[in-house]
Amino acid sequence: MARSFRERLYHDLADGESPRERIPLLSKVIIIAILLSVIYGVLETEETFRSKLGVLAFGIELCFFLFFVLEFALRLYASSENLNYRGFSGKLKFCLRPWSIIDLLAILPFILAQGSTTGFVLRLARVLKILRLARLGRFSKAWDRLARAVAQRKEEFLIGLALAGFVLILSSTVVYLFEAESQPEEFGSIPRALWWSIATLTTVGYGDVTPITPIGKIFAGITALAGVGVVAIPTGIFAAACSEAMQKNK
Repeated sequence: MARSFRERLYHDLADGESPRERIPLLSKVIIIAILLSVIYGVLETEETFRSKLGVLAFGIELCFFLFFVLEFALRLYASSENLNYRGFSGKLKFCLRPWSIIDLLAILPFILAQGSTTGFVLRLARVLKILRLARLGRFSKAWDRLARAVAQRKEEFLIGLALAGFVLILSSTVVYLFEAESQPEEFGSIPRALWWSIATLTTVGYGDVTPITPIGKIFAGITALAGVGVVAIPTGIFAAACSEAMQKNK
């Protein structure tokens, strides 16, 4: 029996309970539009690029805006294929889904930019354009499996986070103890020493704040070595989750 237009639309928009391996043509068009809008959003942050486009920039923005509005309207219409999203309460529930909120954020940049001369608001609108990349996750079953694998290891991630927090506070406290007298501006309190601890434990090491006392330098070396282990813990957990997701995908 031939499927209705709404049923085909629901299937082609990849809005079922689980994304499929083969992506429908309509979804491919949406993916291309997302990528083009992100590329444009990146280039738009360059002043010379915006000045060369002139009034054409508004037309490009309007096209992306209308496309994503139409896409969301089609998704809202097709959602009635799911019994959970019928009626007013069902439509409201559909709009409050995480994916729907991400879809709405794709529309927001154009609205924010209209009539606003505030630099921060304009920059926020450009950042939201780039965040449209997050919408690509709905079209990939592998991404969905990876998210589930990571969620299943949340306890391991929490343990790693707790360990990182403990080492962070410990290193800040010890450095404060030995460096506060020599460098009161940088290490005069534990909150001030936190910046050094974060930069050191994450192995970034900006070098703008460094211990100068012998004991402080020794402990700084120990902290730097401990930072390698602290970073390796969540990295290993994430790598294991990725491996598990890939095995299930095969």
